[in-house]
Amino acid sequence: MITSSRNSARRRVLAAAGAAAALALTLAACGSPGNSSSLPGMDHGAASSASSSPSASPTRGDMPGMDMASGNGPSDTQGGYRLIAKDATLPSGKQTAYQFTITGPDGKPVTGFALDQTKRMHFYAIRSDLTGFQHIHPTLAADGTWSADLASLAPGSWRTFASFTPDAGSGKGKDFMLSRILTVPGNATKTSLPAPTSTTETDGYTITVKGEPMAGMTHPLTVSVSKDGKPVTDLQPYLDTYAHLTAFHEGDAAFAHLHPTTKVTGDHGGPDLNFHAELPTSGNWRLFLQFRTGGTLHTAALTLRVG
Repeated sequence: MITSSRNSARRRVLAAAGAAAALALTLAACGSPGNSSSLPGMDHGAASSASSSPSASPTRGDMPGMDMASGNGPSDTQGGYRLIAKDATLPSGKQTAYQFTITGPDGKPVTGFALDQTKRMHFYAIRSDLTGFQHIHPTLAADGTWSADLASLAPGSWRTFASFTPDAGSGKGKDFMLSRILTVPGNATKTSLPAPTSTTETDGYTITVKGEPMAGMTHPLTVSVSKDGKPVTDLQPYLDTYAHLTAFHEGDAAFAHLHPTTKVTGDHGGPDLNFHAELPTSGNWRLFLQFRTGGTLHTAALTLRVG
């Protein structure tokens, strides 16, 4: 009995030492240094880990000032799921089909996706200076290959985002947002981010944002739509809501989808639309609001400062 007790105590000491070593390695790794309409110029979550794929690294050289920061940006892997893209480079100046697959923890392409705001996949592209925003709903082939028809891309470093919810497997019912970096060769010209503001205009509509979101906290955000000084009340449903609102963080292009709380009751939405805003990082965020009137989709953009 004495020998057995000594052996048991020795095993407990060794296990504790092993756990401490594993914790030290984990802490060391965490502390080591390290993601529609085209516009010139969110909770699916906002990712904060670096892209794990070597092919996701941007090509520099012929794109001065257009490097896409990756140290704190989104990742191409999450929870065993991975975004794999056919191309890391696309040509500029023409519409191009961007093909990709989502693989599951077993390494096989995922073919079953749940509906999220009427779509099985939401795909986004944004340039490193937060211009050129595109929101696309790609098509899925039987083998698990998605194809997104990207509009003309300006030279520079871009991030692509795939937002989805598996309807089977270990990720069933969970929201994922995976991202990769895409290079468009050519002489890139960087556009400075517009200053933070509460109002912007697009296609004759005036968009006003009210609210003071704080990093890491959920805050209400109200978006009002007007035209010619009069409240707009004929907003039509778009993706099962009256407005779709996404945000990208300046510097690392972290992504957030802001969830609407205004109930859809036919073709007479507006003028005020309410959202839950949960932005994890302070600084400037570029907001893109998409809404539909008279069968036409409009996209407005403004810069929001988050404290």
